[in-house]
Amino acid sequence: MSITRRELIATAAGLTAAPVVKNFPHIWVPQSSIKPVVIASGNGNTVKHDTNETCVQRAFRMMTGGTDVLDALVAGVNIVELDPADTSVGYGGLPNAEGVVQLDSCLMHGRKKWAGGVACLEGVRTPSLVARAVMQHTDHHLLVGPGAREFARRMGFTIESDLNTDASRRAWLEWMRRTDPGHYLDPAKRDGDAAALSMIEDGWIDPEHYYGTINCNGINDKGDVAGVTTTSGLAFKIPGRVGDSPILGAGLYVDQAVGAAGSTGRGEANLYNLSSYLIVEELRRGAHPKDAGIAALKRVAANTEKRLQLESGRPAFNLQFYVLDAKGRHAGVVMFGGGRYAVCDEAGPRHEDLVVAF
Repeated sequence: MSITRRELIATAAGLTAAPVVKNFPHIWVPQSSIKPVVIASGNGNTVKHDTNETCVQRAFRMMTGGTDVLDALVAGVNIVELDPADTSVGYGGLPNAEGVVQLDSCLMHGRKKWAGGVACLEGVRTPSLVARAVMQHTDHHLLVGPGAREFARRMGFTIESDLNTDASRRAWLEWMRRTDPGHYLDPAKRDGDAAALSMIEDGWIDPEHYYGTINCNGINDKGDVAGVTTTSGLAFKIPGRVGDSPILGAGLYVDQAVGAAGSTGRGEANLYNLSSYLIVEELRRGAHPKDAGIAALKRVAANTEKRLQLESGRPAFNLQFYVLDAKGRHAGVVMFGGGRYAVCDEAGPRHEDLVVAF
């Protein structure tokens, strides 16, 4: 095959940033400039369960040790799913209005272009592992309810009759004491929300765990991007309610060439705007992760119905996004109020401040 002088010059120009092998200056070796990093919601660097690692620590250690990037992220969020102290995810997550723990999760692998999810899954402490099985063993992206549970059983997962802990069951009983057990509310009164908010004020529920969730995204030194989101969903939700977490484009979206985004907070607001997809598209246009996330929060605010607005016009709920681009740059953004998100890179695990939109 012949090559023109113009093609030769263009090829050489494209290689000027690459290093040469010592003593062999005519040999050019490609070198990745991507520094691996794992980011997550704040609980990704607090919960340790029965290990000496947090989610982002484990994921980063495994990812940089050669484990597939998505497998490493799943292993990280398993720590949070299995910890009963985190009542927003997995085992011991706050149940629905009937006292049943229903779990949601989805994940995406950028390079393989694979995805999988489960919703309203009962009886399995680690829904992220079932979502991975959906991704690996089926041609589907989402299994729900009894079908998801039966699939998990056939895949060899242990099915438990009840994922409540004493703490989550006590919280549910207290909620039952304060409100209509059917949870079908008079829209003008919103008694169910009022009861839950009063429980937050009285210390029954961590305000960060009312909507809950953990999102975790990572990129390795080869540029492989992946993400996973897992949750027990809105506390005391109507049975069968599914929020944004297991929905591709809402609770999570990954594009190998661009980056990843995921969310915690009010799922309905995120679903309405498919915000994670919106963020990735902003990254595709060249936006920095921070600016891409802020753009999504502004879109959510603009599309918020009046009954969910404060007198100022600002949304009366909170929403967070965790954004990672294909260069390894990252940011966490929040509608209002501040907070922190988890990061682990070669400098170790830590929290960084969320950027506030309003």
